[in-house]
Amino acid sequence: MKLLVAQKMNKEMADLVRKRVGGVFELSFLSEAPEAERKSLLEEADVILAMNFRRDIREEEIACLKNTKLIQITLAGADIIPYDRIDPRITICSNGGAYSEPIAEHAIGMMLALARNFLPLHHGLSEGVFDQKTPHKMLKGSTLGIVGYGGIGKKTAEIARAFGMRILAINSTGRTDHNVDFIGTLDDLGRLLRESDFLLLTIGLNKRTRGLISRRELEIMKPDAVLINVARGDLVVEKDLYEHLRARPNFKAGIEAWWIEPFNHPRFEIHYPFFELDNILGSPHNSFLTDGIYMRVLDRALDNILRFSRGEPLRSVQRREDYI
Repeated sequence: MKLLVAQKMNKEMADLVRKRVGGVFELSFLSEAPEAERKSLLEEADVILAMNFRRDIREEEIACLKNTKLIQITLAGADIIPYDRIDPRITICSNGGAYSEPIAEHAIGMMLALARNFLPLHHGLSEGVFDQKTPHKMLKGSTLGIVGYGGIGKKTAEIARAFGMRILAINSTGRTDHNVDFIGTLDDLGRLLRESDFLLLTIGLNKRTRGLISRRELEIMKPDAVLINVARGDLVVEKDLYEHLRARPNFKAGIEAWWIEPFNHPRFEIHYPFFELDNILGSPHNSFLTDGIYMRVLDRALDNILRFSRGEPLRSVQRREDYI
């Protein structure tokens, strides 16, 4: 079988690909191929390994995927795939769980920073204000609601348990063998909104979850709740979040994933002056970026490709109907 690596790689990453799967697949690297050979490589590939599919493979080249059986991406989120353009016989897998540990730590860091008012107190000190009267929010004894109880959600819950937090979670089945106080599906979102002191969004973006948190959902939440989004910006309605934060200074938000950012657009752009508010903390969607992360997530993706070669069950298979 032929494996076409569409993702651009440095030498260390390319060497890992050769070491892990070179004895099983005939390998080609799209970025190294002459322009005249790109079409034939795409036409002959049984498996394609990509990162940002829309950037790694040109739009006009999608029709060339005539022999492809598996598309494996190294990203955890799969909303960047043009499902309506890809032959439905092709299996598409994301890299779910690959980034869980660093993103979970980032989510907890945002929760602590917002609960402890780190940013406004720091700015106050820089202006000579020694504020010893603003109360903090404790993680211990608080309720953490996790919308999307996959790899990131589970890792965050493990850390939150050490702080003494109560865990409410939502996943696709309403079942888990992890230690949670409640597990449900999206039909139970209202309960999480009402009971959570901290609400963490780690769920994938698809046609059902786009705009999941709008004005209605925000108004159900506690007036001093903390909302953390480490998944995708479009899970939340931008205008509704801004207006809610502006009208309720005790409500706080940590935003790691933005609506328009360089990952899926050529620029970073916001449509409302979020950074004029004191009850928001932002980061530039880089929570995953830790030493050695690209090698670790690549290794996990290659493991799924080896599962495919052996006819074993695959991880993180995507359902087209969730997106189209």
